[in-house]
Amino acid sequence: MPSALPPAPAFGAALPLTAAPEVLRFLALRRSTSAVTLAEPAPSSDQLADLVRLAARTPDHGKLNPWRFVVLEGAGKAAFAARLEAVAQTQGDARRVAKLAKLKIPPLAVAVISSPKPGEIPEWEQVLSVGAVCANLTYAALAMGFGANWITDWYSYDPDATAVLGLQQGERVAGFVMLGTPREPPLERERPALDPLITHWTA
Repeated sequence: MPSALPPAPAFGAALPLTAAPEVLRFLALRRSTSAVTLAEPAPSSDQLADLVRLAARTPDHGKLNPWRFVVLEGAGKAAFAARLEAVAQTQGDARRVAKLAKLKIPPLAVAVISSPKPGEIPEWEQVLSVGAVCANLTYAALAMGFGANWITDWYSYDPDATAVLGLQQGERVAGFVMLGTPREPPLERERPALDPLITHWTA
């Protein structure tokens, strides 16, 4: 299936800024989907390639690409979840086993890995970039018509679990983006009152 996206611009190509009210409407109504409501169909391999392309089109000071993606689907995802369940059972923590439902139920998950690079760019800026990648991936999937939920859980932080995922020294899980088709529409949640969060600096 051909990509629904425009071709990637050539390096140095002019990209005129144009208003996109449909994007503003999308952002105003955007709502993540509960992971346990996600079912088939998931994005196809071609659609997933488009989603990753959009996710990677993110602010990245120094052009370091301080992130990578691990795709979990089908038998591979089931085997990964089984390995995590074994870790939780070894630790004697039934709550951790129960929390794996958010990983087991969706048909597709993408682990976004923070992989900072040494050099002049502060690690904090690289971590911010990987957060933007997770947001882009979530938003792009929702805009494509799929359900999506960016989550972390114990298996994002537990060293035995991250070893199963194959993390290297210095890497961390920024999140698992769960993907599929929602069986029910998400409900709006409470949003923050913004006035107490905004100040205007004055000299």
